Amino acid sequence: LKQKGYDLHVLSSKWIEEPGVTCHEINTRSLNSVVSTLSFNRNVVPVLRRLRPDCIISFERTTFQHIYRAGDGCHREWLNLRGYTDGFMKRMSFSLNPLHRVLLRLEKEIFEGTPVIIANSGMVREQIMRYYCVAEEKIRVIYNGVDLRRFNPGNRDVWREELRVKYSIPEGLPVILFVGSDFRRKGLGVLVSSLPYIDREVRLLVVGRGDTAKYKRLAAKRGVDDRVIFAGPRKDIEKYYAASDVFVLPTVYDPFSNATIEAMASGLPVITTMNNGVAEIIDDGYAGYVLKDLFDPPGLGERISEVIDRLPVMSLNSRRKAQEHPIEETVNRFAELIEDRIDSA
Repeated sequence: LKQKGYDLHVLSSKWIEEPGVTCHEINTRSLNSVVSTLSFNRNVVPVLRRLRPDCIISFERTTFQHIYRAGDGCHREWLNLRGYTDGFMKRMSFSLNPLHRVLLRLEKEIFEGTPVIIANSGMVREQIMRYYCVAEEKIRVIYNGVDLRRFNPGNRDVWREELRVKYSIPEGLPVILFVGSDFRRKGLGVLVSSLPYIDREVRLLVVGRGDTAKYKRLAAKRGVDDRVIFAGPRKDIEKYYAASDVFVLPTVYDPFSNATIEAMASGLPVITTMNNGVAEIIDDGYAGYVLKDLFDPPGLGERISEVIDRLPVMSLNSRRKAQEHPIEETVNRFAELIEDRIDSA
């Protein structure tokens, strides 16, 4: 947007200085998540009144924007899925939890009151329409784009050997990659449990922050503790795509996983679930597979084995599919919505 010549102002509780962007620091009370969310929504108002911008875009749960990007998806759907996976008592506790009550109230106000909503998948659009009776024409679907230069198959020639030596992975041994910092929601337990059902020796490389001790115990219980490597959170994530062969994310809920499309751009076949918005651009058997059953380790293991058998072709297909969604296209579509808003003001 900066390159397109907009006068950009960012309202945020934290910001790293960026040339050409004016930052307005918004004070929030960090007593807890509820107070922080409400205080930010309240404290942006006087700044917006002073600035009087032509177009207000929000990526957070605020109620004063012209365009809202629902990057976190639909919280009500996420709670329903958690209730399904966690059981009746957990589902009942959501109605008493102050944070969930606040988020659901804000979500309702945002979806009903914001003129234009951007959903990053058709899945999220359908959820917003179903739960909040929002008109379809009010919601625009703009998939997350990917940086095709940073994430590309050529990275293998640069970093593959270095990373495999670092983690003592023999050359030629297939590596399955998992990226995510909410291990439970992202389905790491199902993936670890699928390893005994893969028809050959592999390594599972786990990148992200989470309760590693819990999943190390699970791996030991399944007899695969020697096959799982925990790398922790990494900023140089493109190196880990380069070192891997298959990307697997058996997530319970993801509006549109950036890691999945980054993996595709890097030339990795992907396996994820129907509850990941990226599933809409994955044709079964072409660039990967979409799982209908979220909790089927044997079935997942079988799919991983199938992908490994077809790595050369599926890797090429995965890159081709990612090339249909460059970050530049996402920015252009976003800019069109901004220009439409300014023209109609």
